[in-house]
Amino acid sequence: MDELWFNSGMKMSFKTVALIGKYKSPEIVGPLLELAQFLEKRKVRVLIDRLTGGHIADCKYPVLRLEELGQQADLAIVIGGDGTMLNIARTFAPYDVALVGINQGRLGFLTDISVDTMIETMGTILDGEFVTEDRMLLHSEVYSGNGKSEERVFDVLAFNDVVISKGVNGSMIEFEVRIDGQYIYNQRADGLIVATPTGSTAYALSSGGPIVHPSLNVISLVPVCPHTLSNRPIVISSDCTVELVVRSAGDPHAHFDSHSHFDLQQGDRVVVRRYPHNISLLHPVGHSYYGMLREKLKWNRD
Repeated sequence: MDELWFNSGMKMSFKTVALIGKYKSPEIVGPLLELAQFLEKRKVRVLIDRLTGGHIADCKYPVLRLEELGQQADLAIVIGGDGTMLNIARTFAPYDVALVGINQGRLGFLTDISVDTMIETMGTILDGEFVTEDRMLLHSEVYSGNGKSEERVFDVLAFNDVVISKGVNGSMIEFEVRIDGQYIYNQRADGLIVATPTGSTAYALSSGGPIVHPSLNVISLVPVCPHTLSNRPIVISSDCTVELVVRSAGDPHAHFDSHSHFDLQQGDRVVVRRYPHNISLLHPVGHSYYGMLREKLKWNRD
């Protein structure tokens, strides 16, 4: 997995680069402008995200909406934490744009380049020396009503996970799980997490789910505090369609990467499928997923 290669569908000549900073974080302006100046010296056209540009006085670079950046950029550099990267990945998924993450957050599973080394690292990446990881996303739809009157009421992408939960009133949620139309079980629990390999080190990990290598094309179903000792996480093919039907709940909700939310009703059906387009993350040569796990999870330390 950890080898130098290019995705044949990805734009390989980085002539236009978008810079995107953590939302409402004016402290990223210094590193962002330093990076912009470096890119200019490398004869790269620099674009700035509109919200990020709002922190820059007299910004001399074109300031565009995220969707416009996706249409014009060959590469996007995200300065922030994993939360920022999640949002940008979901937005850029329909476009052929690779992502690089520079970490200003706390943990940094997705943003693995430090601010201190970003200039040197980006120079190497612009020279064509980098490791590529293709990461899958989930496409989620919520259907409300029954039978012929059922209609789609919500539609969103998730990079980490789709979660149905009990809400805030304290009672458990009861839901039915189907895979490819086949009934699997009814479950009473605090919720259920449907996670990508990327999301396996997020909420799913804290709920006892497995850590899944990002090269695997699988989906994990991880129950949250199930009301039975026999219910365990299950890993299925990413070709499967997962359906979650709310059978009983006082205040059920659906959460998508903790960025988008939907208030569910009894009988609502959440359908989760793999999104047909991957997102490409670029890492420095020598990047190791296992090394990253060792560092972030503090394995093998006294």
